[in-house]
Amino acid sequence: MEFALYLLLGACAGVLAGLFGVGGGIIIVPVLVFSFTLQGFDASVLTHLAVGTSLATIVFTSINAIRAHHRMKAVQWPVVGWMTLGIVVGAGIGAFTASLIQGPHLQKIIGVFAVLVSVQMALDFKPKATRQVPGKLGLGVAGTVIGWASAIFGIGGGSLTVPFLTWRSVSMQQAVATSSAVGLPIALFSATSFMVLGWQEPGLPAHSFGFVYLPALAGIAITSMFFAKYGARLAHKLSPRVLKRLFAALLFSVGMSFLLS
Repeated sequence: MEFALYLLLGACAGVLAGLFGVGGGIIIVPVLVFSFTLQGFDASVLTHLAVGTSLATIVFTSINAIRAHHRMKAVQWPVVGWMTLGIVVGAGIGAFTASLIQGPHLQKIIGVFAVLVSVQMALDFKPKATRQVPGKLGLGVAGTVIGWASAIFGIGGGSLTVPFLTWRSVSMQQAVATSSAVGLPIALFSATSFMVLGWQEPGLPAHSFGFVYLPALAGIAITSMFFAKYGARLAHKLSPRVLKRLFAALLFSVGMSFLLS
């Protein structure tokens, strides 16, 4: 039963990764927290396990989304390259920061983030394109900040990267595509950090690889890689306004449940 949930979650995450460039982590983390709680996992590790597992799944989610966007020539690879240099540093620091936060407190932080993202999506708030893409140093600093925050929240960074790029006068389609590409190094370095930091952690369930739960990773990866290409195609064909607002309502409910629990 749990594995079927992971398969369904992977399909949803894949579509979201391609459609919005959000990597799917913003919905994967809450669902995994609920699932791990129902399975009776140790409360002291289950939130970190959900975050680490989410980041590991985004490695697979990103691959097909990147390929689909690349075929449409929408990825700005020089931006991805310079941001990645900062991401390497930020992701490691972010994972270490998350490891210092107790599980219940980390849930509250994720809840606040989910509520803020839901409000941003519901109001369709986008920063005005008032500046140009920064130079190498600016992209590196942006990558460090985004990588740090993404590792804490267990996301691919799309909810931060897309607004940043649109503010810097990158078109929405290119911002989503570039965000999908940036999500791969974020997920890769963050997930690796969570594996290392959780390696000797007591209370982890069987089949865990540090703070990554392998059954959930496998189930989500199987379907997310397949469905990501459909989300990417939709991003170039449809106006996702209604879908964004429905997704925002779901995020708001999830965030409030974390804050009130």
